[in-house]
Amino acid sequence: MPPILAEHIEINPDVMLGKPVVRGTRIPVELIIRKLGEGATIADLLDAYPRLTQEGIQAALTYAADSLAYETILVQITQ
Repeated sequence: MPPILAEHIEINPDVMLGKPVVRGTRIPVELIIRKLGEGATIADLLDAYPRLTQEGIQAALTYAADSLAYETILVQITQ
C-alpha cells in the first residue's frame, strides 16, 4: 500500500473482520463510498462521523479507485 494510503487506511483482521477502514476508526471504506454514491456530501459524512477527516475520505476514495484499477472482470459469452 502506498505510504499516503497506509497513513489513512488500515486492514486488520481484528477490526471489522479485516475490511479496509479509515485508520483509528471502525469506519469501513465501503461505507464511505456507499454513502457518497447515495448522495451524501463530504460535509454530511464529517458531521455524521466526528472521527472521520477530509484526508480519510480522500484516502478511502483513492483506495477504492486503486482496488478497481486492478480488478479482473470475467465475461461469460453464451451462444
